[in-house]
Amino acid sequence: MSPRAMTAVIVREGRIRATNSTFIFWDLLYPLGYLMVFGLGVNASMGFTSGLAGIDYNAFFLAGVLGMASFGIASNTSWSFFLDRDNGIFYEMLTYPLSRSEYLIGKVLFNVFVGLVQTLLTVVLSAMLLKVPVRAQGMPLLVGATVIGTSGWFFFYAIFALRIRRNDAFNTVTSVFYFFFLFASSMFYPLEPLPAVFRLVARLNPITWHVDVLRYATIGAGSPALVALEAVLFVAFTAAAFAGAMVALDRQG
Repeated sequence: MSPRAMTAVIVREGRIRATNSTFIFWDLLYPLGYLMVFGLGVNASMGFTSGLAGIDYNAFFLAGVLGMASFGIASNTSWSFFLDRDNGIFYEMLTYPLSRSEYLIGKVLFNVFVGLVQTLLTVVLSAMLLKVPVRAQGMPLLVGATVIGTSGWFFFYAIFALRIRRNDAFNTVTSVFYFFFLFASSMFYPLEPLPAVFRLVARLNPITWHVDVLRYATIGAGSPALVALEAVLFVAFTAAAFAGAMVALDRQG
């Protein structure tokens, strides 16, 4: 792979994002806002119990908003395929001296960078403002989970963005995914007290795998053996999504 080709894609993505300061604010700061509004509200009104000593809802939900952020960045970035297709840039880029895998990886590398900055801001400010007991020893795992998570969800969404021709149809698909993946997972609540059928669905949900790894990395919650299995499963999901995105991209133009 050519670093020069991927750098060109990264620079282009950065310039596009820099044209709208709202996008930058949304990408970097909205997870913390979501955590403060939703987390503080649940802490104050519902008497949340995580089953772990000293873990309130803010600490529990931190991994949830980090997973949600990776999911959101992937959805927003995959939508850019429609914009590029509408103005003709997409097909022009396919004629450039870069492979299609370099094109995909260049796009995802920019979003990984945004995701890492976003994660750092959210974790540091959560510890400072909300007193979330973040584990310093979990930071390498947190970085890895952010990189793989952002990549996996981008490749997954890219499959649909490349195959679907109508913007409204793609938005419908992403809305369904958003509802199903987020709420049928461990993002907002522990799974243990829930009905067996819901637990089964959630355990098969890739966002549960991602969030559980993030939760173990940040606050040490979860079984190490289960988290290791979920990490392996999510890496496999990412590899399969990348293969699917490459097939969809190869069929373009």
